[in-house]
Amino acid sequence: MKLRDSLAENNSIRLQAEANTWQEAVKIGVDLLVVADVVEPRYYQAILDGVEQFGPYFVIAPGLAMPHGRPEEGVKKTGFSLVTLKKPLEFNHEDNDPVDILITMAAVDANTHQEVGIMQIVNLFEDEANFDRLRACRTAQEVLDLIDRTNAAA
Repeated sequence: MKLRDSLAENNSIRLQAEANTWQEAVKIGVDLLVVADVVEPRYYQAILDGVEQFGPYFVIAPGLAMPHGRPEEGVKKTGFSLVTLKKPLEFNHEDNDPVDILITMAAVDANTHQEVGIMQIVNLFEDEANFDRLRACRTAQEVLDLIDRTNAAA
């Protein structure tokens, strides 16, 4: 499942969302996947439990978080949601706070998680200008167009 296709098919893009805590921000992304029948509601708690155990493991670059749990923690099918925040939030990450872009990932197996999910997100942000381009997006179509342009250039 490609990032772009998942976002389009699942209607799982939310831009300029308002959240007061990192937990609220993560819930916005997970809820989009619950509505799309990609994950069960318990996936949210699994992500919180992971942070409690390992720290903010999914804050992968300055400003960027990729919340995710394990396949057995409520994943029904592979999918992604993308959330941008109106106001960046602290996730308690030493190097990469504050965060205002969240790409929540659900993968049915570890191989999909690593090879498909992470690589597509790395590809999108290989060009650092795409962080600001994404922050400037105001419609889901603008996000999809940005991903299309990035994929065409790759």
